[in-house]
Amino acid sequence: MLGNPGPKNTLFYGDNLQILYKRYLDEMHGTPVTTVWTDIPPINSQAAERLGYPTQKPLALLERIIQASSNEGDMVLDPFCGCGTAIAAAQKLKRCWIGIDITHLAIALQKYRLKDMFDIMPNKDYRVVGEPTDIGSAHQLASENRYQFQWWALSLAKAKPLGGEGKTGKKGRDRGIDGVITFIDDKKETVKDVLVQVKSGKVKSGDIRDLRGTVEREGASMGVFVTLEPPTHDMETEAVSAGFYESGFGTKFPKIQICTVEELQKGYQIKMPPFRQTFKQARKEVQSEKPQQANIWS
Repeated sequence: MLGNPGPKNTLFYGDNLQILYKRYLDEMHGTPVTTVWTDIPPINSQAAERLGYPTQKPLALLERIIQASSNEGDMVLDPFCGCGTAIAAAQKLKRCWIGIDITHLAIALQKYRLKDMFDIMPNKDYRVVGEPTDIGSAHQLASENRYQFQWWALSLAKAKPLGGEGKTGKKGRDRGIDGVITFIDDKKETVKDVLVQVKSGKVKSGDIRDLRGTVEREGASMGVFVTLEPPTHDMETEAVSAGFYESGFGTKFPKIQICTVEELQKGYQIKMPPFRQTFKQARKEVQSEKPQQANIWS
């Protein structure tokens, strides 16, 4: 028995005496989302938002999840945040957020992404907990886990780590290379490399000769030696003797450079062409308000 359908958006009884809800196509805002989502494609090699992180998820996917499960001002927690897609979506949708990851590589990428997308800075607009903040804590990290120290030091230089396996810091064969910075500095847009080596222990001039030989063997443009301990005079002399790299636009840069972790902590910039591509830059997003609370835990 069918009851009076009544006005729009009202309930009525169907033949099986169940309460039914009338739907009008002219009032529907698209197709209701089902339990299987096939309308959001995965990140592929040509995706515009691809950053180069192996497990990156589409931003649209995390936006849908966060919108469906929270309101503005709510807290979003991602305990395995990787390259930070969940916290980027939370920031965009005006949620508070906490991101946690075990690797300093992931933490560094999240900081780059938040700066590129929203122009917000660590320890100014949000807190980063667990990173060394001075030379003393840098020494402590080096003594506890030299591979995590290496990844953290590479993040200071904005270099992509090489030779690591998994998130435990297990060391692989690296051929004398700990990290690489890629850049473009000519009209042909040829990708070139800066090889980076990190040392947390005692250093000597032979380390610079080895790096110079690695740069030549690998056909790289430049090399950077990052050291926790101050370099010796012989090391600096050896670096100067390597000469210069001349970019496609006529600018010269020292072919072998030495910088300390303490200098990088204070904002020292490696002398190199400005068009670096360690990770693909995240797209800029318009953000009118900053979150009430935000943290990244390492």
